[in-house]
Amino acid sequence: MARAMVLIWACYCVLLGTKCVNCLGVNWGTQASTPLDPKYIVQMLKDNKVKKVKLFDSDHWTVSHFAGTCIEVMLGIPNLNLKEFSNDYDAVEDYIKENVTDHLRDHGGVIIKYIAVGNEPFLKAYKGAFEKTVFPALKNVQKALNKAGLGNKIKATIPQNADVYDSGSQGPSAGDFRTEIRDTMVKISRFLDQNNCPFMVNIYPFLSLYENEDFPIEFAFFDGGGKGVQDQNIQYTNMLDANLDTLSYSLKKAGVNNVKIIVGEIGWPTNGHKQANVKMAEKFYSGLLKKLAMNKGTPLHPGYIEVYLFSLTDENKKSIAPGFFERHWGIFRYDGQPKFPIDFSGEGNGNAKMPVGAKHVKYLSNQWCVLNDDMKNLSRVNTDLDFACSLGDCTSLSYGSTCNKLSERKNVSYAFNMYFQMSQQSVEACDFNGAAKITKKNYSTAECVFPVELLSGARRNLAGITFVVSFFSLLLLF
Repeated sequence: MARAMVLIWACYCVLLGTKCVNCLGVNWGTQASTPLDPKYIVQMLKDNKVKKVKLFDSDHWTVSHFAGTCIEVMLGIPNLNLKEFSNDYDAVEDYIKENVTDHLRDHGGVIIKYIAVGNEPFLKAYKGAFEKTVFPALKNVQKALNKAGLGNKIKATIPQNADVYDSGSQGPSAGDFRTEIRDTMVKISRFLDQNNCPFMVNIYPFLSLYENEDFPIEFAFFDGGGKGVQDQNIQYTNMLDANLDTLSYSLKKAGVNNVKIIVGEIGWPTNGHKQANVKMAEKFYSGLLKKLAMNKGTPLHPGYIEVYLFSLTDENKKSIAPGFFERHWGIFRYDGQPKFPIDFSGEGNGNAKMPVGAKHVKYLSNQWCVLNDDMKNLSRVNTDLDFACSLGDCTSLSYGSTCNKLSERKNVSYAFNMYFQMSQQSVEACDFNGAAKITKKNYSTAECVFPVELLSGARRNLAGITFVVSFFSLLLLF
């Protein structure tokens, strides 16, 4: 235990003694047919000098890979655990022991700074399902951390969607928490402030553009173009500043003035919608990272902003209820290979280059499932096509996406292949009533990749909380 704590302290000294005090974080989700082994994730983070990672669960096997790495880890408690954690304090203490204390002392120790209690629990789509349990769960987690002697170093928080507050069309100074949840949000905000815990918010300029065709597109970026928003004597030129200051005003009206604000998720998808592409993602990240590197903050709060990019890798099993783009938030593809140049430092000077991808990744055989050449009447495969897309991933075929321009036959082949690959290339998964065949020929085009699935060989020790549930998967339950 002592040796592990010494190593953890050495890591903190490195972080505090260099620019890494301002290092970015990234989110890493695992809702994929074959998630990357954590050893590749650790390698990618190290190679790209990313010092913080935010997880959506607390899977013991996964977290153990970060021991001795000097990578700061944020654990996640899924929404489905909120009810238990709000009622059963003993269960919370067990969680802290198994998923926090044990990791601090094993193999050099894991640096754990935050525990995310739930994920966007006040979303309107949940119809109030978690409103009565998330605050008691938050209090129990922080209480258990305090009791374990960890409360000064590890803080609990709740990742909130930015829709918990609003200013209408009047500008940030009119910001306040939503009427129907205001009382609870005021209590949560004051608790966070009193316990020196951060307020975490997820902000998505892309979603504003996606949901409103009249949204001024340049306001989503950081180039200063467009009309912007005038609020009193402040001119806001980008959504991030306006959104964060709207939160600041909402907190002030709740009697909270000093709580630290963290951006838990922010990013831009690269597929699944006409505005979701590599070019726009590169533009968004370039502007965002340059802004963060300047440490100017917002008009109300100048200075460093702690940010976790969303997301590290694509996840081909996320719910598409919000949109096809949901499976394409990754800066890296499903296999850990980069999509576009990015300068994580944000310092410019031509430093934007392709980030370092996962090395020595193992794939299944180079074979694909495609439509049989002798299948001429494509109407006969409509049912099979629907089946393949319902259990596979056809989001790249949608309007404006990378595979949208395929021929009708290749459209079917793409769908068949995705189901085949996500079924670990099972021979039975490439039948479709005799309409398909397995081939060694790669049908990929310059724009559209027919992927090959990753080899799954890792075994997980499912200790602690392992069930991963996000906003988008739970949408299907309501």
